[in-house]
Amino acid sequence: MVPTLEPGDWLLVDPDAYVGMSPAVGDLVLVPDSRVPSRLLVKRVAEVDRGDHRLFVTGDAPDASTDSRTFGWVDAATVEGHPWFRYWPLRRLGRVR
Repeated sequence: MVPTLEPGDWLLVDPDAYVGMSPAVGDLVLVPDSRVPSRLLVKRVAEVDRGDHRLFVTGDAPDASTDSRTFGWVDAATVEGHPWFRYWPLRRLGRVR
């Protein structure tokens, strides 16, 4: 799979995208890095545990990604938003999915 994002991409994030609802499998989410909470990560939801409201998140480039395989499940309540638009670099301007 070709990664959706590349180093240096600048994104707009909708912080209210998941208010009152949980992300679905396949969604891009912005979550805190459990190892360094001040650092935010953009990951794709690979699995949703509805019973415990947890997400298993992965990167689109698994060999180069630090994700739930490293730091475990993420509480859905910690999702900080949904990245939806790339505004830099201009040659890659547009919606991200």
